[in-house]
Amino acid sequence: MLLLRLPGVYEPDTDTDLLIDAINEHPFRPDTRALDVGTGTGRAALALKAAGAAHVEAIDISRRAVLATRLNSLLNRLPVRVHHGDLLAHTSGRFDLIVANPPYVPCGTGLPGRHSRARAWDAGHDGRAVLDRLCGAIPRHLAGDGAVLLVHSALCDPARTIDLLSAAGLRAEVIRETEIPFGPVLRSRAAWLQEQGLLSPDQRTERLVVIRGWRDD
Repeated sequence: MLLLRLPGVYEPDTDTDLLIDAINEHPFRPDTRALDVGTGTGRAALALKAAGAAHVEAIDISRRAVLATRLNSLLNRLPVRVHHGDLLAHTSGRFDLIVANPPYVPCGTGLPGRHSRARAWDAGHDGRAVLDRLCGAIPRHLAGDGAVLLVHSALCDPARTIDLLSAAGLRAEVIRETEIPFGPVLRSRAAWLQEQGLLSPDQRTERLVVIRGWRDD
């Protein structure tokens, strides 16, 4: 798949690959409606269309990400309807599958500004500034037998994600995980993360998880 990435747009990485693996394992009906929240370059949205979703929408708060996704949709001849907005704003109807790779890295300096590259990964003191909002919003946009796939770091408490989705009426569990070496962002703040009790002194790897939530209606 060919991808254009504009400056400031999150570059697909291991977390994106892990989410796409989960997408490719998901069963698609001929009429499946799917949504990618925080689409970035549109890589996961295009994977949804390639995997068999009949109708795919994508949304991002970054105008550059919206443009990148529209360009990549045209480049790869995989039609995706792209919205500019926060979380699930401006999306229409209910979806059979919603996927998201949100910002999830804990940071000690508050949320980044709207023009900061760090907006693609920094997510508040515990890394859950966006995740908690997603867990509250997504279930209201799922079809009767819909599902959600969320990827994030184990540093920001997968058990809390499962609990929040369960409280919203979904069943939820970790379906995929992988261990990766620290990237530049975690290396730069490892000392602070240790002070917060999120890392052990000798820890040099990060666990990524994909959590699936689903309805049994």
